[in-house]
Amino acid sequence: MDLLAAALDGHRARGAHVLHVEMEAPWSIAVADEATLGLVLVVRGEGWLERDGHPPVMLRPGDAAITTAGLAYTFAHAPGVPPTIVIGPEETSRDLVGRELCVELSTGLRRWGTAEHGEDAFVTATYGLPGQVTGRLLESLPDVVVVRAQDRSAGGHTLVEALVDELERDLPGQDVVIDRLVDLILIGTLRAWFARPDAAPPRWWLAEADPVAGPALRAMHADPGRAWTLDSLARQANVSRATLARRFTEVAGEPPIAYLTRWRLMLAAELLVETDATVEQIAHRVGYQSAFAFSAAFRRVHDASPRTFRRGRAPSRVVDDGRGPGGIPSVL
Repeated sequence: MDLLAAALDGHRARGAHVLHVEMEAPWSIAVADEATLGLVLVVRGEGWLERDGHPPVMLRPGDAAITTAGLAYTFAHAPGVPPTIVIGPEETSRDLVGRELCVELSTGLRRWGTAEHGEDAFVTATYGLPGQVTGRLLESLPDVVVVRAQDRSAGGHTLVEALVDELERDLPGQDVVIDRLVDLILIGTLRAWFARPDAAPPRWWLAEADPVAGPALRAMHADPGRAWTLDSLARQANVSRATLARRFTEVAGEPPIAYLTRWRLMLAAELLVETDATVEQIAHRVGYQSAFAFSAAFRRVHDASPRTFRRGRAPSRVVDDGRGPGGIPSVL
């Protein structure tokens, strides 16, 4: 499993709130929904994304934007237009005096907006993604990631068309199909962003391409529960222990076993939040021989026992590993 797949594995959209939005100018939406991750895909027309302290950014057909880091922003038909609609938590939509608009602006199955077949149209997707593992991916992104149509693959455009088509259907398993399409578009957008010369991908992303660190990283991610040692990881890379330790630390920013421990404990935190597995089962799954040893290591990192951590984290809440942003908003 490659590292992008590992960072997103287990954090798929899972019933993501996805809408085909159609608007007729003038329109302006203030977004403050506090979701974990937002994706905006312009289908036709244009939209301007504005946030405090930054110049407005125009999005045209084929462009994609990812919003992160608890961002509140405005999306409008033109820059500087005051919002008339406010998007809040739990996919609520209200006008400026608090009147509910969800039903009034619904124009059909997974469709929403001020005008059916309006001049401006875009797809929005809200991810829950409450996990520690995904946080390692998002911590490397700015508040807003914009990938232009020309920088996305032709397959990306096809996927957006397929998504728009699927949003119009009401068939068995439709939500799963939509979720997977959103996942594919998100992964493609992230890959295009990290390939930019001005991007700052996380060190583990760059380390995957390293001939020494890469094989060890992939081995850890593919089988975190295995009893890895520096010797066995060095054999994966066909180098000596000393060579692996030195090179891995250079490119990944920490020694191999330290990385493995942190990765295991982040996986464990996610399993505690997202599954009903016992502490003992989770301990063995992430490579600890006993629940006692696992609990001691977990407490050192999270300042709480696994059971206390689980009681304090509902699946709908964001879990932050202390190394990156916590709550992250979406669009609608």
